[in-house]
Amino acid sequence: MVNSRGSCHAAGMTTWTRAELEEAFAGYTTGVQRCVDTGDWEHFVQLFTEDALYIEHAYGTFHGKDEIRPWIKRTMGSFPGNEMIAFPPKWVVIDEQVGWVITEIDNPFRDPGDGSVHGQGNVSILRYGGNGLWQEQEDVYNPMEFMKATGGYVRRCHELGTLSDDARAWAEKFGVELG
Repeated sequence: MVNSRGSCHAAGMTTWTRAELEEAFAGYTTGVQRCVDTGDWEHFVQLFTEDALYIEHAYGTFHGKDEIRPWIKRTMGSFPGNEMIAFPPKWVVIDEQVGWVITEIDNPFRDPGDGSVHGQGNVSILRYGGNGLWQEQEDVYNPMEFMKATGGYVRRCHELGTLSDDARAWAEKFGVELG
């Protein structure tokens, strides 16, 4: 049977074990945190198969590592991505029959200086490709809510005198009033 994304799975047949999917997802979360810790998003690219598909509703669809690589490095190397400190899962659902892991990922920003918490979550649908690698990821979120949360973070940093040059440039580009 071919699902709506073109992946083949035998009807009613388990393709992956739950243990394999849990281990692959643990590797994914560890790999993402390694990217945050090192600033090197190549580790993220290496979590995917060569022909992976990445669907990001605000940025577009990327086919294969060669398209994912420049996008993720540019996105996470500039504001707002470069001020996010972690991407912890809030909850996880595993469907071993089709090899999907569906999770809500938190996207917290660094502390603006007063201990306040700023960020916005997204739902990520990961489709497993075997051997610890992901064949596809789709990020689902409301871009307007993300912009609102980022604007709140930028305004708070400005109030506290901790606003980075990148965040200031973002605020100017998107017309965020700094007060």
